[in-house]
Amino acid sequence: MNPNKYQIDKLSVFFPCYNEEKNITTTVNKAVKVLENTAKEWEILLIDDGSKDNTPQILKKISQTNKNITVITHNPNRGYGAALKSGLYNAKYPWITFTDSDGQFDFSEIKKLIKKQKATQADLVIGFYKGRKVALYRILGSKLWQFAVFFLFGLRVKDIDCGFKLIRKKVIDEIPKLESERGPFISSELLIKAKKSGFKIVEIGVSHFSRTEGEATGTKLNVIIAGFKDLIRLWYKTNFSK
Repeated sequence: MNPNKYQIDKLSVFFPCYNEEKNITTTVNKAVKVLENTAKEWEILLIDDGSKDNTPQILKKISQTNKNITVITHNPNRGYGAALKSGLYNAKYPWITFTDSDGQFDFSEIKKLIKKQKATQADLVIGFYKGRKVALYRILGSKLWQFAVFFLFGLRVKDIDCGFKLIRKKVIDEIPKLESERGPFISSELLIKAKKSGFKIVEIGVSHFSRTEGEATGTKLNVIIAGFKDLIRLWYKTNFSK
């Protein structure tokens, strides 16, 4: 066996899933092919966040075909933040990566993130969209959110919410426990706490493709409101709690 075949020794991968019956099989199959030539040891965690379609049955079938694939189920739905926390806190290997399960990312670009980490010795390699394939109002909303995070916490990154990241497990083990569940704050909370704890963050551009099936849920009003509540709560706790 070629000792230089693999780019990383051990890697945990997880995919948050909510009503992704039309996308998740393809997403996982593509990831497995990449992982077989990228990591010596790997696992995939499929986080079913209370799906109401056939996603649970499909995930069960997928996990039965490969011993490296595990399903974690939330019942009922708890939110994107809760799904990310389940993935981050249940990952067993020294490096963790995740992308969305809707097929809008090219998982083979994990090799770029690994290469960037080796070149910089960063603790977190976070993606930024090279042309985000969503409606203009969602892009503008993200910019507004990003400004709010910078204004309150001084965190300056090109894209705070990009759903493609490579993270050293040590970061998750050592930063204060993540709290956000329902809103979009989880990614911001992770980066804010990692920066405050002294971990090194670097960025890299990643491709983004249009969603072909299913519906995104992150722009619903109740989700946005929950995100801003979490943002203000952490700001207050950071500045006024003893």
